[in-house]
Amino acid sequence: MDGISPNSLSFRAKFCYGVGHILNDLCASMWFTYLLVYLHKVVKFSNLAAGALLLIGQVADAIATPIVGIESDRTHNCAYGRRKIWHLIGVLCVTLTFPFIFNLCITCENSSTWALFVYYTPFIIIFQFGWASTQISHLSLIPELTSDEHAKTTLNTIRYGCTVTSNIFVFCVAWFLFETVGAKDTDNLSQKDAPAFMYLVFVLVGTGLVFMVIFHAGVKEPHRTCTYALASCKKSKRSASNWTSWFREHQFYQVGLLYMCTRLIVNITQVYLPMYLISSLELSKSTIAIMPLIVFSSGFVATFLAKPTIHYLGRKGTHLIGLIIILGVSVWFWFLTPNTSQIYGTSVFLGIGGSLLLVTALTLTADLIGNNKETGAFVYGAMSFVDKLSNGIAVQLIQALHPCRDE
Repeated sequence: MDGISPNSLSFRAKFCYGVGHILNDLCASMWFTYLLVYLHKVVKFSNLAAGALLLIGQVADAIATPIVGIESDRTHNCAYGRRKIWHLIGVLCVTLTFPFIFNLCITCENSSTWALFVYYTPFIIIFQFGWASTQISHLSLIPELTSDEHAKTTLNTIRYGCTVTSNIFVFCVAWFLFETVGAKDTDNLSQKDAPAFMYLVFVLVGTGLVFMVIFHAGVKEPHRTCTYALASCKKSKRSASNWTSWFREHQFYQVGLLYMCTRLIVNITQVYLPMYLISSLELSKSTIAIMPLIVFSSGFVATFLAKPTIHYLGRKGTHLIGLIIILGVSVWFWFLTPNTSQIYGTSVFLGIGGSLLLVTALTLTADLIGNNKETGAFVYGAMSFVDKLSNGIAVQLIQALHPCRDE
C-alpha cells in the first residue's frame, strides 16, 4: 500500500496528526529543562546522583525505541492501527508515571539519597518506555500517511511547530507558577518551590491528554490490505522481517549521525540552560522560565521559515545555516558575564538555529525511509536510540566533570 495522496490530507487530518505528540512534547520539555535543576535544588541530590537518574532514563528510552520500532513494524491485523495502538500504550504509561517524577515522595522525609534514588527509578523507566512508544509510533505514521516529499515536510513542520508551541506553553505556566506559587522570600530555587513543580506537572499532563484524545479521534491510520505489498514494489528494498538490511545502507549511518548530533545540540543546551542562568550568570529563578520561553518562541517563528528555506536551499543548505547560527551563539555564550542582558539575544538565535536543524534532520530521516514503510518504525527507533544514549552519556560526563561537583 502506498501512502495516501497528499491532496487527500485535509487540514483537519494534518492538525490532528500534528497535535498527536503534544503530551510527549510537554513532558519532554519539563524533563530536559527542569529535571536536573529539580533533583539538585529541590530533592537535594548531588550532581552525580541527579545525572545518573537522567542517564537511567535516557538509557531506558534508548533501549525501548528500537524494540518498540521493531514490534510496531511486526504488528499486523490490528483494526485500530498498528501505529496508533502503540501510541495509545505510550500515552497510558506516560500519564500514569510522569507526575510522580516531579512530586516529592510523601513519606520519604528522612530517607537516604539511595532510597530516594530507588524510589524515582521505576517511574523514570516506565515513563521513558511510554515516551518512546508514543514518539516512534507518531513518527512512523508520516510515511504511512503520505509518500510525497513536500507533504512529509509539511507534516514534520506542523509536528515541530506543535513541539515549539508546547514548550512555550510549559515555560509560560512555569513562569506564572514560580511567581505565584514558588517561594517568595528568595530568588534562589529551593525545596520551598516543590509545589510549583507539582502544579506544573499536573497542568502539563492534563493538557496533553486533551490533545491525545483529539489525535486518536481525528487520525485514521490507513488499513493495510496486503502486508507484503511493499515487498513486490520496485521502490521497496525491505520488509518487516528484514529490518537488518538497513545496516548495509551507508546513508543509514550518515543520517543517524546527523540526527544524533542535532539532538545533542538541541537537548544539551536545553538541559543546561537553567543551571547556566542560575549558577553562571547569577540570575533569578524566574529566568529559567523566561529564557527558555524566548528560545522556543524564536524557534516557533523559525518553523515558518523552514519550509521555504528547504525549498530554495535544500535540506543540506538549510541544515548548514542552522549549524552556523548555533556555532555563532556558542561563541557568544562563552563571552557572557554575570547579570548581562545579552542573554536575551543569545536565546533568540539559539531557538532559530535549533529549529532549522531539527526540522531538516527529521525531514532527512523521512526521506531515508521513503517507500520502505514496513521498517519505518525501526529506522526512527534506531535514530532515537543513538540520540537518547548519546544525550544520557553526555549529561553524565558533564555532571562527573563539573568543577563544583559537591554543590
